[in-house]
Amino acid sequence: MSAAEQLLHAASTGTEPLFAVRDLTRLYGPDKGCQGVSFELYPGEVLGIVGESGSGKSTLLSLLCGRCPPDRGTVLYRDGIGDWLDLYAASEAERRTLLRTEWGFVEQNPRDGLRMGVSAGANIGERLMAQGVRHYGQLRAAGLDWLQQVEIDPARIDDLPRTFSGGMQQRLQIARNLVSSPKLVFMDEPTGGLDVSVQARLLDLLRGLVRELDLAVVIVTHDLAVARLLADRLMVMRRSRVVESGLTDQILDDPQHPYTQLLVSSVLQP
Repeated sequence: MSAAEQLLHAASTGTEPLFAVRDLTRLYGPDKGCQGVSFELYPGEVLGIVGESGSGKSTLLSLLCGRCPPDRGTVLYRDGIGDWLDLYAASEAERRTLLRTEWGFVEQNPRDGLRMGVSAGANIGERLMAQGVRHYGQLRAAGLDWLQQVEIDPARIDDLPRTFSGGMQQRLQIARNLVSSPKLVFMDEPTGGLDVSVQARLLDLLRGLVRELDLAVVIVTHDLAVARLLADRLMVMRRSRVVESGLTDQILDDPQHPYTQLLVSSVLQP
């Protein structure tokens, strides 16, 4: 049975994943990259991917969102009308459209995810324009609304992102991604490089938005405290492979794999 046929069978039994990965592999050398990764993600679920630097987290994230092709494996996504899309059988244009509409991607460095030469309002409105919205009043109203939702003074709608602090830039990037009501959002170390107090505020905002909007999220982080706060499930990676996966609290409170035990004890224990 093919991956798509398996998912159709799952749907017929009442369980319908939004996103499914089968044997996803891309290697740059021995144990460099990721190999043999399989999982399913359901609407409203947050999956955290954790591990040390070089474990394969970033490679996996790039594969999941279509930024680089795999050596083997499939990535399947159930689109807005309920059809299954094979990501790497789709055209480059179809993948770009997904990332502008039904998907979002929050970069670690917000400058990589924002257009620094246009206003905050234009950054938010751009994704709506990709969906066909052209009415200026509607675009501006959405910009004002989302600035307020991410706790930025709406009076700054015409300011350039470079005049914002790092934490504000990250919140603006979140607004830019969520304004189009995506079903699936990828996050790459979204609190990396921020002060602890700014991280706490951003995490509280993210947790609220994820639950309120019923988003499915794949988040890559090295910070297990971030994973505990945001993720429903965890996958732990080491040397390109997933060595342990399960419910977040279960893994962090009772890790089974020796590497996970070491990772948790070195970070979460006093």
